[in-house]
Amino acid sequence: MTDGSPSTTRTLVVTNDFPPRQGGIQTYVSALVRRQPADSVVVFAPAWDGAAAYDSAQAFPIVRHRTSLILPTSEIRRRVGALAREHDCNRAWFGAAAPLALLAPVLRDNGIERMIASTHGHETGWVRLPGARQLLHRLAAEVDVVTYITEFTRGVLEPALADVTKLAHLPPGVDVSTFHPAVTGAPVRRRLGLDAATPVVACVSRLVRRKGQDVLIRAWPQVRSRFPDAALLIVGSGPDANRLQTLVERVGAQGVHFVGGVSWPDLPSYYAACDVFVMPCRTRRAGLDVEGLGMVYLEAAACARPVIAGTSGGAPEAVREGETGLVVDDPRSPPSVAASILELLEDRDRASAMGLAGRAWVEAQWTWDSLAARWRSLLA
Repeated sequence: MTDGSPSTTRTLVVTNDFPPRQGGIQTYVSALVRRQPADSVVVFAPAWDGAAAYDSAQAFPIVRHRTSLILPTSEIRRRVGALAREHDCNRAWFGAAAPLALLAPVLRDNGIERMIASTHGHETGWVRLPGARQLLHRLAAEVDVVTYITEFTRGVLEPALADVTKLAHLPPGVDVSTFHPAVTGAPVRRRLGLDAATPVVACVSRLVRRKGQDVLIRAWPQVRSRFPDAALLIVGSGPDANRLQTLVERVGAQGVHFVGGVSWPDLPSYYAACDVFVMPCRTRRAGLDVEGLGMVYLEAAACARPVIAGTSGGAPEAVREGETGLVVDDPRSPPSVAASILELLEDRDRASAMGLAGRAWVEAQWTWDSLAARWRSLLA
């Protein structure tokens, strides 16, 4: 340990999800790790293009596996045990419980006294498959705490975890200094030929059916019938792009802009460019395809924008209904989605108040700093 004190802790973070690879879980794990004292964490992660440059810029040690995937093989068991001893770790965090929490027994044999494992929402789909509940039960039994991101995910996972471990809420956070009301959307509007008075609705998300861009496009002619100059920004890329572009032509939706994927530094300006943020997500495939939370709602709220969410999974937990935004009763219904959008576009004072309330809520409950402190307390 750093000072030789028995009260000092050092955590071995074992994760398949870590930068420079991009993604939601990668952001989650790295954001929590970067907010810990540099000498209190050691990361074991897979190899990835650009890893050497990324790792050299971090204050904490990162050990890379030789391949792009870590599995609980005999080789990995030996490796993590050796890392725990070499770095004098007495805590461990599995960035995603499955399948890495299967490494818990070997870590206990090598000085790890307390372990937590995180779930992220996708588990709510596969836990319904044959044998999956038994696997999750086995994983949970090996660790001291399993974290969940929403009450929805807790409700799905809890039957598999009953009486074997403690459950704790550890959702993703928002970088409130990056996503901020002071960010301007004027450059985005200028690039798209939109003036400051144009009503703008934005959807920022991967282009997949669960996110509901198709229903939003079908709803758009009804919005334009009331606001003929309104613009809809579809921000993101994904396998549904061609289908959505064809749908725009088929339903005659005017004022729809496909922006494509945008870089992380540019993302706040797209939230700032809109008056209302909408992602009418829906559950698909009998519950196998479901929204875990929906960080985009919280990022938009942090930029003081009112949000409209769908009902899938934990998405409603990212909105305070009637206070920071609205939840569409039927996200599969274009008239319902259009009605929610019009409700906010027609009452700008209410929409503005929702945006300000959303910012205050994110600052109070969703900052990475506060969640990093919660992470430390779970490992204490």
